[in-house]
Amino acid sequence: MTAREIKEILHARKIAIVNEEKLSKDYSHAFASDLMSDVLAMIQTESEETVLITGLCNAQAIRTAEMLDIDLIVFVRGKRLADDVVDLAEATGINVVGTEYSMYEACGHLFAEGLGGINVGSNLT
Repeated sequence: MTAREIKEILHARKIAIVNEEKLSKDYSHAFASDLMSDVLAMIQTESEETVLITGLCNAQAIRTAEMLDIDLIVFVRGKRLADDVVDLAEATGINVVGTEYSMYEACGHLFAEGLGGINVGSNLT
């Protein structure tokens, strides 16, 4: 599923689109969390093909995505980003969109359209 399709499915607004070419990139997985420690612990492979869905609207979300080579973040619940967070997303090359949907609804819509979750079974101990 492309970033452009994700944006359409979620009726998302553009927050920071720093790389128009990446809107055509295919994503095969999504992971949703407001706890960046969970994101770091759970996303270990294929992170370049993963979309991060979160309501955490601060630099920590951007930095976490940067560390994992995630280049698309969907912010849920109508959250607004401070200018410095948008600037950081732009500086790191991370595309950011926002939706009014709750995290649950956003995940449901994307899953129903074929975007899978990450395989967490091997990460549980």
